[in-house]
Amino acid sequence: MFARIFSGGLSGVDAYRIEVEADCAGGIGQIQIVGLPDAAVKESQERVRSAIKSCSFLMPPGRKWVINMAPADTRKEGPLYDLPIAIGILASTGLINKEHLSKFWFIGELGLDGSLRGVTGALPIALAAKASGAEAIVVADGNADEASLVDGIKVYAVNHLLQVCLLMNDPNSLSPMHFDARASFERSSRMNRRIKMIGDFGDVKGQGLAKRALEIAAAGRHNILMIGPPGSGKSMLAQRLPGIMPPLSFEEALELTKLYSVAGLISDRSSLVLDRPFRAPHHTASAVGLTGGGALVRPGEISLSHQGVLFLDELTEFPRSHLETLRQPLENANIVISRAQQTITYPASFLLIAACNPCPCGYKGDRIKCCVCSPTAAGRYWGRISGPLLDRIDLHVQVSRLEREELMTRPGGKSSAEIRKGVLRAVARQRERLIGEPFCFNGQLSQKLTSKFCRLDEESRQTLADAVTNLGLSARAHDRILRISRTIADLAGAEDITKTHVAEAVRYREVTRAS
Repeated sequence: MFARIFSGGLSGVDAYRIEVEADCAGGIGQIQIVGLPDAAVKESQERVRSAIKSCSFLMPPGRKWVINMAPADTRKEGPLYDLPIAIGILASTGLINKEHLSKFWFIGELGLDGSLRGVTGALPIALAAKASGAEAIVVADGNADEASLVDGIKVYAVNHLLQVCLLMNDPNSLSPMHFDARASFERSSRMNRRIKMIGDFGDVKGQGLAKRALEIAAAGRHNILMIGPPGSGKSMLAQRLPGIMPPLSFEEALELTKLYSVAGLISDRSSLVLDRPFRAPHHTASAVGLTGGGALVRPGEISLSHQGVLFLDELTEFPRSHLETLRQPLENANIVISRAQQTITYPASFLLIAACNPCPCGYKGDRIKCCVCSPTAAGRYWGRISGPLLDRIDLHVQVSRLEREELMTRPGGKSSAEIRKGVLRAVARQRERLIGEPFCFNGQLSQKLTSKFCRLDEESRQTLADAVTNLGLSARAHDRILRISRTIADLAGAEDITKTHVAEAVRYREVTRAS
């Protein structure tokens, strides 16, 4: 007998339909899996055999089951096909009713005792099931919350193969989960904002220029480079940035949860990711660790910081070849991983914060300690960062040693809550301006939208032209200054960009030119 079961496979952060075909024919009682299975899929035959036996089902002796996984030209990876293979075998032998199989998708890893374990990628597979017209999806308890984030499809949470068999023979034997994902997100997000403790900018002494630059970065999604001696507070400032960024929208949270689900970073009973990620890979991280890839392709740190912050401390200690991989995602907000058999695109819309010392010893330009680096050593040190990469970083900020008086006084300045209110007002102005257009932050405006929304008067235009000439700025840097000026104007509540806004934006491009 023949049976067809539906499941899902992963390609990047999206999923597609897999048809698991089971045919029971004459043979010597073995299971043969075809359709480009990897080792984990091939090993499923032993897990499936033991799981079926644990349910007191007897597989007819002297039979051979051929399991075909279509499309046959795409590689199938992981243990998520254990459940559809087992259901296919049971259906092909007449042990379960095939009447309702076409309405369901199945994913799950089987234990030898028939228990069901959660797998990675449940959310994108549930989304694909809904898009394909499926009425329901069967998942393990560990994936239930994640899959139930998808509206318009029934989610059945089970913990044993026998439950699935009962469900197929009587669809009314188990009730689907009922979950209002958007309402739950709103409640959880409000509660999370109240209880989450994040370092406060109000506790930081001095560093007014750096705080201002981080406020601009949060409001307009502008990348930032902080340059200063050891101990000046660069890392401390960077870690406080998520506390002033706008909260995730439901759509952003759903997209981020898909990504983390594929990466296997969703805990068993969690639902949506509520916080903007803050990823801080060490400078010894491999290229694959940063960009993604590997034998089983997974997202790297660049993608895991999507919709959040990627913090690269000691930027000049990263290999130059690793840093060059940032150029594409900084421009296109995604990263393409090309392999011999497949090309996968992961989202990578992140805010880059980089920090480094001004020279190898760290004290070039310091008021107290003398720099001991030769000009050659200093030049070689900065040569690790290419000009094109620096050009893609909007804000270049000097973080200097604190004065004695600043160290001895109590912290002052605006708190994170106050700064965040200003950021949210600036973001609201951007949303109003882009009504009728897909929303993006000022730092992500296209060339067309930059020309439309970042117009200058004659005085402002002359100020920018002088800066381009005197600092030797590129056309890309020119446009980035326009976008920064737009964000500064939004923070000030101004409709038009003035000379003052442009002058402040230019200030953030002067530091590295003087280094």
